[in-house]
Amino acid sequence: MAKLTKTTAFKAYASKPETPMDKTTRIVRKMVDEDAEQRQTKITRLRNARLEREAHTPRETTASKRKTR
Repeated sequence: MAKLTKTTAFKAYASKPETPMDKTTRIVRKMVDEDAEQRQTKITRLRNARLEREAHTPRETTASKRKTR
């Protein structure tokens, strides 16, 4: 009987090659993830700028917004 070892008992199967559809999907997901990251960075930057601007501007009083009839 043949001697069983890791290499003879369990043969490693080569993974299937990447299909054109898989390649396209991988590239598009990468692009979408990069766009989402850039969008989130921009949103955070704009939110911080707005909060900073609001913190440095004095609030208007209700007396100055009087309506005349």
